[in-house]
Amino acid sequence: MSKWPDLFSVEGKYVLVEPLSADHEADLRESAADGQLHKLWYTMIPEPADVAAEIKRRLSLRESGSMLPFAIVDKNTGRAVGMTTYMNIDAGNRRIEIGSTWYRQSVQKSAMNTECKLLLLRHAFEKLDCIAVEFRTHFVNVQSRRAIERLGARFDGVLRSHMIMANGTIRDTAVYSIIASEWPTVEAHLTWQLEKPRS
Repeated sequence: MSKWPDLFSVEGKYVLVEPLSADHEADLRESAADGQLHKLWYTMIPEPADVAAEIKRRLSLRESGSMLPFAIVDKNTGRAVGMTTYMNIDAGNRRIEIGSTWYRQSVQKSAMNTECKLLLLRHAFEKLDCIAVEFRTHFVNVQSRRAIERLGARFDGVLRSHMIMANGTIRDTAVYSIIASEWPTVEAHLTWQLEKPRS
């Protein structure tokens, strides 16, 4: 039985977003070491030594139909600089979440995240006919919340005591979404963000 959505790749000016595989391990190990991102207690970024296991975990979730994982490839270098996914896939209601996203520190705050989100949102709304795309993050992760808001997603609320983190703390999860009727405006906004003159 086929899984929804089917495997696909999308490409822009800055990034290639392609299905995650074990071939990305070496690049992603190096990326995970850039900035020691795994030490951020409120995120779930693997240690470099655990990247292979994280790839395997994400691919197993693909087999179960709940996730479609991607590698984010920097088109300038041809190397993977992070991961993202379609997750919490609800085929019956044509809803997905874009999440479990991280980038190596040296490319954060570049155009890559904006373009990656634009490409994945466009595929979700225009190819998959999604009625909504969600984004979730730890309530205390202000950097992530601001990035989600800059995309044009609207705040839906907080799932209190939603998850137990690796360090034993309880995560309150901030939930955002973009619905299909908002997509044209969001697309125009993200396209402008990528095209506007940079100082």
